[in-house]
Amino acid sequence: MKILVSGGAGYIGSTVAQQLLAAGHSVTVYDNLSNGHLAAIPAAATFVRGDTLDRAGLDSVFAGAGFDAVMHFAAFIEAGESMREPGRFFRNNVSGSLALIEAAASHGVGRFVFSSTAGVYASKDGPLTEDDPVGPASVYGATKYMVEQSLEWYARTHGLRVAVLRYFNAAGAAGPRGEAHRPETHLIPLVLQVALGQREQIAVFGSDYPTPDGTCIRDYIHIEDLATAHVLALEGLAERPFMRYNLGNGSGYSVLEVIEAARSVTGHPIRASMQPRRPGDPAILIASSARARAELGWQPSRPELREIVESAWQWHQAHPHGYGESHDG
Repeated sequence: MKILVSGGAGYIGSTVAQQLLAAGHSVTVYDNLSNGHLAAIPAAATFVRGDTLDRAGLDSVFAGAGFDAVMHFAAFIEAGESMREPGRFFRNNVSGSLALIEAAASHGVGRFVFSSTAGVYASKDGPLTEDDPVGPASVYGATKYMVEQSLEWYARTHGLRVAVLRYFNAAGAAGPRGEAHRPETHLIPLVLQVALGQREQIAVFGSDYPTPDGTCIRDYIHIEDLATAHVLALEGLAERPFMRYNLGNGSGYSVLEVIEAARSVTGHPIRASMQPRRPGDPAILIASSARARAELGWQPSRPELREIVESAWQWHQAHPHGYGESHDG
């Protein structure tokens, strides 16, 4: 298939693009490089620099290209920032997504795979299923759910075949691709920056949550397992017109447990500093991925936290300054 990957220069998008190419698909990456990295884009992919808010630019990319599918990753992702700058997130994540969906539908694209988030759910003590209540705790989660709702209507009105994939916490590295956000906000790379001597300590936001050690609990999934699920979902749309799946390992680790795993892997003491809670952080987010496993035949191959942290540590040791670009865009 010919596939447009929006946000394909980012951490998840570039890893999925590589797996799509390995599966024999043709890939065009569409990215404005505001957060992505040129060096992360697979060499065999076609790259078009552009913004999802630029409808004319999107039309020019779609015109005559004959794309069979769109995989949509381009978004602002930092929940805390979304609470400070909600308008910026609504414009980029919702308006940009709508422009992309409209362009895809108007140019006859048949399949659309959407990168959503566990952040659409209300917090729950046990594993979350796709039928659990929606209740975003952040503007970021709300923007993703708004796009999910839009895609449901485009599936009904335009016959667009849609897969919505609700990620839990993507982590680890895949060969030459690892986490290098600007600025970095994800826990595992931040913890590893302490081990690299790039920061003095790791801030732990909230030690009074209703969890065993008082810190937030999250479900971490290896980036390669996450990417595999995207390829399976794309193929699965041949049989099912609309799919919604949670993607996680089904086990949760607290912030302090992640820090302890990093201490064990790196041999570094990694100093932690307790801070007040951040707005928009649910206490517990753990996935039940039973539906994806049953319907897609998906099975995470690297579920252990230590293995995830080890792969990330290897990448960060080899790339202590990320991809090393001084300026992509």
